[in-house]
Order: sequence, then structure tokens, then C-alpha cells
Amino acid sequence: MKILFLIVPLLAIILTTTPILPLLSSGPKKSYVKSRFAIHFGLFFLVLILTTILFFTNGLTAFAMNSAQTAKTAGVVANGMMSEGLKYIGAALAIGLACIGAGLAVGGAAPAAIGAYSEDKDTFGKAMIFVVLGEGIAIYGFVISFLVLFSK
Repeated sequence: MKILFLIVPLLAIILTTTPILPLLSSGPKKSYVKSRFAIHFGLFFLVLILTTILFFTNGLTAFAMNSAQTAKTAGVVANGMMSEGLKYIGAALAIGLACIGAGLAVGGAAPAAIGAYSEDKDTFGKAMIFVVLGEGIAIYGFVISFLVLFSK
């Protein structure tokens, strides 16, 4: 089992760096860069998800089983540790994905708002509403992550 904890990070490094290596060697075309970046992005998140599942399930279960020797039942401790770890993953996903969504929303709305304002000064209020709505997504993610963290 310990060899698995050494092989998985090495495999992760190899999988995430392999698609980028051809980009560094020569001057690639724009479509080639986009496809390589998409492969790199997908492999990165695949490895991230697999290592998270591997480390949280095996590591927390082993810790819970060692702790269960002093507890009355092993099942309660193992389930409690697993739910605690998954709670932190859920909170991190809520805030992380909400911030990515807010960044995409503001990244599209803010330049459009600036362009509309430069053409017509009366559109400032309407344009700012759309920019602020994008920021609201991050606040919703923040609230959801706190609800997940402090729920019983």
C-alpha cells in the first residue's frame, strides 16, 4: 500500500506534464496549443479527483480503524471520519467552482459594460447590475461552503 502512495504522485506529475512538453520544444500553431491545453486541463483534474478519492478513502479509513481500537464501534468512527473529509471537499468545491463561475461571468460582463458605457453614458447603471450579478455567484458559493462546513 505504501508503494501506491509513491507511485500515484509520480504518475500524476507524468500525466500532467506530458501534454505540455511538445509545446515547449517548438513554435506550435494556435489550434495545437488549444488541444494540448484541453488535454492537460482534463488530465490534471482527472488525476486530482483520483488522488483525492484514493488518499481520503484509504488514509481516513486507516486512521479511523486505528482510532477504533479505543472506541466502542469501528463503524461509527470510520463513517464519521469519512463524512468529515467529504464535508471539507464539498465546501472547497462549492467555493472554488463558484469563484471560477464568478470570474467567468465578470470576465465577460465587465468588458461589455465598459464598451456600452463608452458608447452611451446612460447605460452605466444597467451595465453595473450585470457585473454585480456575476460577483453574487461567488458570495453564494461562500454561503454554501459555510453551510456545508458548519452543518451537523
